[in-house]
Amino acid sequence: MTHIEAIRPHGAFDRNRNMAGTSAKYLSVWGIQAYYGESYIVQDVSFDIHEGEILALLGRNGAGKTSTLRTIARLDNPALKHGEIWLDHQPLHTMRAHQAAQAGIALVPEDRRIIPGLTVEENLRLAQIQPPVGWSLSRIYELFPRLGERRQQEGVTLSGGEQQMLAIARALARDIKVLLLDEPYEGLAPVIVQEIAKTLAIIRDQGITTIIVEQNAVAALKLADRAVILDTGSVVFDGSAQEVLDDEALRSKYLAI
Repeated sequence: MTHIEAIRPHGAFDRNRNMAGTSAKYLSVWGIQAYYGESYIVQDVSFDIHEGEILALLGRNGAGKTSTLRTIARLDNPALKHGEIWLDHQPLHTMRAHQAAQAGIALVPEDRRIIPGLTVEENLRLAQIQPPVGWSLSRIYELFPRLGERRQQEGVTLSGGEQQMLAIARALARDIKVLLLDEPYEGLAPVIVQEIAKTLAIIRDQGITTIIVEQNAVAALKLADRAVILDTGSVVFDGSAQEVLDDEALRSKYLAI
């Protein structure tokens, strides 16, 4: 695999593990350019994702990863000035953040945004006040038994790993198509990282498409089907996650690992 400038192969998929190998492009990002004020942050980024696929969006600090997630989620900053974003034939680039959320985009930010003063269950029920409603509470508690055990505990008093589980569960409480995860492993012990990775694999098997931004690149690559690497706001690699794991020179140049 060569480091790409214009060619973006889709890589091979395990058809027994997810739907990505046979499905059409589900989320397409075409030449997006986004700015914080006059600062050009996301620079002509393009990639495609198949339904039921996990994509690791990687790069060094400041590469534009979080900004790309925020642009896909249609947050006000950074401002999308050029390009298109399509989700299952819907033009996300014409939408505001609340419209993108209704269309099926769910962003779990790095700070998790657990609401103070509310229990675990209240955080989840609040996410279901407005349609479209996603997973039932019983289904969420089956996936996250720790949350079921702590359903009456105030959300902000949970451990870091449990708060991350709650943040993901709150996204699933909505009827989502694409899950955007910003640094889900940040500050967590390795055993908790493994537990969350197993959970994300289960979510993938339910057909939910996921983009994960993570500084723990090796952990993200072991989970992901494909990888896109950004450098100073631009795509420098798009291929299978295994190719990145196997290419020490690539990892050293762009990921410092």
